[in-house]
Amino acid sequence: MRDLQAPGRSPARSMSAMAATSHPLSTMAALDILRAGGNAMDAAICASAVQAVVEPQSTGIGGDCFALYCPAGSDEVIAFNGSGRAPKAATVESYRALGLESVPKLGAHSVTIPGAIDGWCQLLRDHGRLDLATVLAPAIHYAENGYVVHDRVAFDWKDVEADLAADPHSARIFLPDGKAPSAGDIHRQPELAETLRRIAEHGREGFYEGPVAEDMVNRLQELGGVHTLEDFAATKGDYVTPISAEYQGLRIHQVPPNNQGLTALVMLNLMAQHDLKALDPTGVEKFHLEIETGRLAFRERNNRISDPAASAGVVEEMLSDAFTQQLSAEMDPSRAMDHLRDAELSMSDTVYISIVDEDRNAVSFINSTYYSFGSAVTAPKSGVVLQNRGHSFKLDPAHPNAIAPNKRPLHTIMPGMATKDGRAVMPFGVMGGDYQPFGHVHLLTNLLDHGMDVQEAIDCPRVFFENGAVVAETGVPEASVQGLKDKGHKVIAAEAPHGGAQAIWIDWEQGTLTGGSDPRKDGMALGY
Repeated sequence: MRDLQAPGRSPARSMSAMAATSHPLSTMAALDILRAGGNAMDAAICASAVQAVVEPQSTGIGGDCFALYCPAGSDEVIAFNGSGRAPKAATVESYRALGLESVPKLGAHSVTIPGAIDGWCQLLRDHGRLDLATVLAPAIHYAENGYVVHDRVAFDWKDVEADLAADPHSARIFLPDGKAPSAGDIHRQPELAETLRRIAEHGREGFYEGPVAEDMVNRLQELGGVHTLEDFAATKGDYVTPISAEYQGLRIHQVPPNNQGLTALVMLNLMAQHDLKALDPTGVEKFHLEIETGRLAFRERNNRISDPAASAGVVEEMLSDAFTQQLSAEMDPSRAMDHLRDAELSMSDTVYISIVDEDRNAVSFINSTYYSFGSAVTAPKSGVVLQNRGHSFKLDPAHPNAIAPNKRPLHTIMPGMATKDGRAVMPFGVMGGDYQPFGHVHLLTNLLDHGMDVQEAIDCPRVFFENGAVVAETGVPEASVQGLKDKGHKVIAAEAPHGGAQAIWIDWEQGTLTGGSDPRKDGMALGY
């Protein structure tokens, strides 16, 4: 139990249903859907749509989604890949001909075709109870009538004013009065409201065909993009076979490549070689292990994970005992490894959602436009901000993640699901771009090795290895910072929090739900 005299919050507890998101309006909309007879999938998509409006820096309908779903709380884990593909005309040669040495972070050349709306429609059709119009109604309301900008949203928004200002349509919508809204301001997106109405009426065709698609394609082509209406019309997400590994008696499930979830499983296999229960959860030894396993796992991720067709055989090898032992042999518990190249990791924005309903349907859902406001390109009539997921591609034709027609890139957003003894026990996830595998491991080890509840596990101070240095949040003890330096790590202070998280623990014996939501964001876990 947490120290009730110290800053922090208790976990949310309930018996019937629960929603945990990174925004209060999203959590409340999800609960309204559940109380109105919707199930966990209805609530997750409703929450994601609301956040596509009220957290525009983190997500949007111009992005991608992934989901893990356990119907009726069973350990049957259904995985969905809602990530979009490169345009049919995108090749290494065509990008090189433009004088590019890498896929840019912003602009039309960073845009892959959005997969989220197709994903929402498929998942709702196959696993929801309510119609699309009902599920999208709260998002339409906030887009049209306005919403109050929350504090973390304002913090992120301010940081990318220059990117938004470079696109006249982004500037018009997202820089009212020439600047980012402040916390407490009211913001509206009427163009997006109309687009959501069209989707509510016409389904996926309302987005991937007709006026909305034409608006997106026209804007991209104006900026030199090779995207076509055919690229949008052909977009389709896929049900895939989840991958998993055992950790401390639980089976941890992830979406397979092109998703980076495999990276977290590799880290967990490495962490399992050590007795973490004997370590201080915020001590130097624990952080050192987390950092070094992450560096090794990310080396393999960067070299090997890409579109499923380019990642054949990778999952089996990287989850094998022999591979775990091979990587483990490279680590020194007393010293930072000095033979690894910098993995060039970075943070980005996402929204992650956990929902469990009265029938114990459990959903782990994630949606993103990648970097803050994605490509910073906004389609003028539809108000759609387009993702920059193509920035993950390489322009080396020999690399597994080289850009190619209709190819999916290495993808950072990764929902998690834990099961045990034939049942789902926890949908969970951590936001933050490349940080996410670190975050999954940090949360799970805090929960399973150190006995924290879900809120304590989320609150616990974090480190991340970025640009050749350990970046430590302010809550990391000074003794741990010094200890990491003594082991040869360069340590710097974080300028912003590392990611954000949500999780809901299902206690089958008690018949209760316990949820946590990250104080690094604006949201909350609530149940009834």
